[in-house]
Amino acid sequence: MKIKRVVFKVGTATLYEDGKLSKRVDEIVKLLSELNKEYEIILVSSGAVGAGYTKCPLDKTKLPNKQALAAIGQPLLMREYKDRFNKYGVTVAQVLLTAADLDSRKRTEYAKKMIDILLENRVIPIVNENDSVSVEEILFGDNDQLSAYVTYYFGGNLLIMLSDIDAFYTDNPKTNKNAKPIKIVNEIKDEWLEQKCDPNDKFATGGIVTKLKAAKFLLDKNLKMFLTNGNNLKTVREILKGNQTSGTLFSKEQK
Repeated sequence: MKIKRVVFKVGTATLYEDGKLSKRVDEIVKLLSELNKEYEIILVSSGAVGAGYTKCPLDKTKLPNKQALAAIGQPLLMREYKDRFNKYGVTVAQVLLTAADLDSRKRTEYAKKMIDILLENRVIPIVNENDSVSVEEILFGDNDQLSAYVTYYFGGNLLIMLSDIDAFYTDNPKTNKNAKPIKIVNEIKDEWLEQKCDPNDKFATGGIVTKLKAAKFLLDKNLKMFLTNGNNLKTVREILKGNQTSGTLFSKEQK
């Protein structure tokens, strides 16, 4: 399958460093702006709660506080993206979703038509969960899951996760120095999904388990996901050329 529409997911730990936006954001924006000339790009971005916390340090473990932080942070985050993409002449659009938006055939179709129009006009949709109005019953729970749903329901050919980890390993590389990165994964084992979720950033809600769940969802739909470190964007250019220099490719295709 020729890759036409690519979904990128950027996590909080990749966006933020020492409580402020990292220089990686500029590098990611530059990459996506260049790729936007050849591909249709959708960006699923975390970071709204973290942005809100910089202005109002509430306890985010409480749902109402988290919703408030998201409401404060979402326009701040979008302004940062807008200003950076504007340097490359790229227009961006804010798209806030709840799980209910992708749980209704009619609402999903309306959302897809809107996304299609944006992409036809080379506008990059920046998608996030609408945390400020979501309740626990309709939460995606994390943007790893959201990005997988966006890839499937909005016609993406590939999900690229820019994370703070290099790949999926045979074991936890932080506790086992002999752990090896796995280059290609064709199926997700049940025991992998039972690991303890251990996100690195205090504002992150994911971890390797949520990424594996996202990968399983896409593999079940015969779609692909590529997990790589947001510090090494060369791997992205290579995977889009069909070359894998590092990271983990989740694909049913046998290599």
